[in-house]
Amino acid sequence: MPRNSLNSLTSRSSRTPFIAVAGSLVLTASLAGCGGGSGGSEGNVVTVYSADGLKGVEDDGWYDKVFADFEKDTGIKVKYEEGGSGEMVDRAIREKDDPRADLLVALPPYIQHAERKGVLASYDPKGSDKVHGSGKSADNRWTSVVNNYFGFIYNKKELTDPPATWEELLDPQYKDKLQYSTPGVAGDGTGLLIKAMQDFGGEKPAMDYLRKLEENNVGPTPSTFKLAAKVDKGEILVANGDVQTNFDQSKTLSNIAIWFPAKEGGKPTTFAMYYGAGVVDGAPHSANGRKLLNYMLTEKAQKQVSGIGGGFPARTDVRPMDENAIELARLIDGVTLFEPNWERIEPKLDSYVASWKTATGN
Repeated sequence: MPRNSLNSLTSRSSRTPFIAVAGSLVLTASLAGCGGGSGGSEGNVVTVYSADGLKGVEDDGWYDKVFADFEKDTGIKVKYEEGGSGEMVDRAIREKDDPRADLLVALPPYIQHAERKGVLASYDPKGSDKVHGSGKSADNRWTSVVNNYFGFIYNKKELTDPPATWEELLDPQYKDKLQYSTPGVAGDGTGLLIKAMQDFGGEKPAMDYLRKLEENNVGPTPSTFKLAAKVDKGEILVANGDVQTNFDQSKTLSNIAIWFPAKEGGKPTTFAMYYGAGVVDGAPHSANGRKLLNYMLTEKAQKQVSGIGGGFPARTDVRPMDENAIELARLIDGVTLFEPNWERIEPKLDSYVASWKTATGN
């Protein structure tokens, strides 16, 4: 099937603005100042609801560094709560009439879902002019703060001949040794549906495949983040994930390796799964939310994305050349990149998840 013929899933443009090509990263960042928006004194606190992956297990992640610097520079304390993208967005929607969060961070298509549900306020943060158009809302409701890519991991100690295709995962050797996070709850789990539909050429063939894969699947789980430890220990051999989180985890979980499944006879593919951040409409500390969003997009914070967080800057003018950035570029060199049309996908998400539940019995 032609690479971009799946019009319901991919945009007409084949541009891949967040990508590393031929070993060189096309990354992002630049920002002058970290000042917030207007508003009077709101108390020295800002509450963040976020998809997991950017905070380190040992307080050594990108969020940990950025939040600590932000608190030191502004005196504003960050209160942080995390979960799957779907979980955090649903929570913000439930609290719409009495918002508790100031800043919401989620993967696509959940950040788009939050926008459509009226959860996010219009705000154009400093530095967002350096973020590629497909990585931010046309109405200034959200902008990506860290770029990332969908991927899989395997146990490289146990699998000396690792899988390369979707079809290989159907082999009986993976019975109860494979697990992926729940579509509709975890952003990466939803990403698995999007990639399967792209690689197999549509919703029906993708669901037919996932029905077969269920024979080997341990079962649904709301957290992608926790799967890496299971792979590292050999409890399971293969799991879904994302490049930023798994690359960061690989520094301490030495048995995991990142890979990108291909359809048999095809090339490995992936797509950008950025962390989109937006100020919550009617937030109790909205000015502080704006200040923190500005801070995340400063050149200083963006330069730390690869070195500390193992991810890719959201600003196109920031091109770090640290050891991690070079390794990340090599990792996705040669992988075919497609650009999902999230505006088309988001309204159909419930239907896709329902199809997955029917196909797998989950």
